[in-house]
Amino acid sequence: MMRWEKGRAEIDGMIGKREIERVAPSRQAADEFLATARLNVTDAAHINSHNPRGAYCLLYDAARFALAAILENEGLRATSRGGHVAVYEAVLAQLHPPMGPKIKPFDAMRRRRNNIEYSSGVELASADVEDDLPAVQAIIELASGVLDGMSPY
Repeated sequence: MMRWEKGRAEIDGMIGKREIERVAPSRQAADEFLATARLNVTDAAHINSHNPRGAYCLLYDAARFALAAILENEGLRATSRGGHVAVYEAVLAQLHPPMGPKIKPFDAMRRRRNNIEYSSGVELASADVEDDLPAVQAIIELASGVLDGMSPY
């Protein structure tokens, strides 16, 4: 398999800034992340009617796990310095274009989840979870679809 070149300069820069780090590539870890993502979507749907905040956090985590699966498969992982933003930026650098429109909703979800977690008085309804569910499902499917085509970093 040929080395994945798209986004390499950005990834190297993120490694240099210690926002992401190299780890052993693991398809098994990637598959486990995707399984967790799918389970979180199911669980979010089950609790949404009585706990939309919890459901939204599960939905967000599902998207984050799916993006992290791509990195794990390559042998990359976000550090505490890079956090969730690094997961998003690393995957976006490697897959946009053409897949950016499917990945970009994650950033808005990340900001909303941060508001839910760290601000008081943030309103959230079951409809908000339902609105973002298709974007999360698209992220999971995208991640599942690219794993076989991307080489270890």
